[in-house]
Amino acid sequence: MSSTLPRVRVLFDEAAIAARNEEMARSIAGEPLKDLLVVAVLKGSFMFAADLIRALHRAGLAPQVEFIHLSSYRTSTVSSGQVEILRDVESEVRGRDVLLIDDVLESGRTLVYAKDLLMARGARRVMTAVLLEKPGKRAVTIDADYVGFVCPDVFVVGYGMDVAHAFRQLPFVGLVDYGGGEADLFDGGR
Repeated sequence: MSSTLPRVRVLFDEAAIAARNEEMARSIAGEPLKDLLVVAVLKGSFMFAADLIRALHRAGLAPQVEFIHLSSYRTSTVSSGQVEILRDVESEVRGRDVLLIDDVLESGRTLVYAKDLLMARGARRVMTAVLLEKPGKRAVTIDADYVGFVCPDVFVVGYGMDVAHAFRQLPFVGLVDYGGGEADLFDGGR
């Protein structure tokens, strides 16, 4: 049994991600904001959220930060279509502007669910920021307010995103290459 990990090819490198985070933070800081609450959708967005929040600080904002853990996958690699709350936001959202941060906007179900949930709780406005957008697979109507990169319809890892709990630690977004020259993990469920 080989312990060699497959190679990961870089799709979006560290420098490009850092530059785009700074651009998005400046755009967000230019909004008329009221009592900003940032809500990061766990687990995949944790690196993006941390870097974007630090960029927001450099842009002059000091938001409160919260987390929500949602799942439509559980133990599968294919979405069930049903979103479940595994960990909820603890802060009051009523009357506040909320920036909802997620890693990938693909079907849109998770982001729509979270946005609707926060609006139903009385948020003044819910804006969305995603690192990656895969526009070809939308199952519901939603457009992110802030998009890092438009991504090809391939399964990506790194920068917080994983496959079987591996590759989250990578400082870039990439494709897993199992040898054939092309990544074999095409759209495994994000």
